[in-house]
Amino acid sequence: MPEEWMQLIRDNADALMPLVVEHGLNLIGAVAILILGFWFAGRARNWAVRALGRMPRFDDMLKNFFGAIVRYLVIIVTVLAVLSQFGIETTSLIAVLGAAGLAVGLALQGTLSNVAAGVMLLIFRPFRIGQYVEVGGIAGTVKELTLFTTELNTPDNVQIIVPNSNVWGQAIRNYNAYSTRRVDITFGISYGDDINKAMDIIKAEIEKDARILKDPEPFIAVLGLGESSVDIVTRSWTATGDYWPVKFDLTKAVKEEFDRGGITIPFPSRTVYNAAD
Repeated sequence: MPEEWMQLIRDNADALMPLVVEHGLNLIGAVAILILGFWFAGRARNWAVRALGRMPRFDDMLKNFFGAIVRYLVIIVTVLAVLSQFGIETTSLIAVLGAAGLAVGLALQGTLSNVAAGVMLLIFRPFRIGQYVEVGGIAGTVKELTLFTTELNTPDNVQIIVPNSNVWGQAIRNYNAYSTRRVDITFGISYGDDINKAMDIIKAEIEKDARILKDPEPFIAVLGLGESSVDIVTRSWTATGDYWPVKFDLTKAVKEEFDRGGITIPFPSRTVYNAAD
């Protein structure tokens, strides 16, 4: 290599070395800020959730929501600190981002609608963490409400993530909103059976179950005359947590007493004729 080239490389290396050192240090500092910022964002979320958890009347859903907001705010501050580490003027950058926010907002209407729906769910709170709800044909126990989604857990332990806009934009059926629920059960008996005897059996089984409330008073009546059965309906009230146990146990108990009392429950039958006969 000619001596002139070697001298040119040495001159340029001497000139570039301060820049390499300066920007290298900036890069190391930016990476350190980024790592510490994301670590602190997670810790800040946990601190916020724990701090709000000390308030006995503060809802669990709100704790998680505000914790997520704190985390995102720390991440935003971290990104701005990284940019300033490279000498980028963050104030002008914020102005540019604000001007571009409208265009981004139009492009992300679905995402922003989820955030808006999440805020509405927090304000009106049609359900809380741990309640069993049905939204848009999807039913499950509410596990968490975030800025964008609602997490449900089905009775067979399947996780379902529903966008907040789908939750807020649909009819919400909350099965745990009230402390009591009505248990409706229909029993079909044969036309030849004694209706009053069947109703007495049902009434006796209802009175035996201490979980069934006396007020409102249980209701028993003939609902209708079916194709092969006389349908008797019973409507009784119980605590919301006892709804399914009462329904299962009462159905079983009445069936067993029907068998003992000679009350038959008809089932569909079909007679097949041979064309050759």
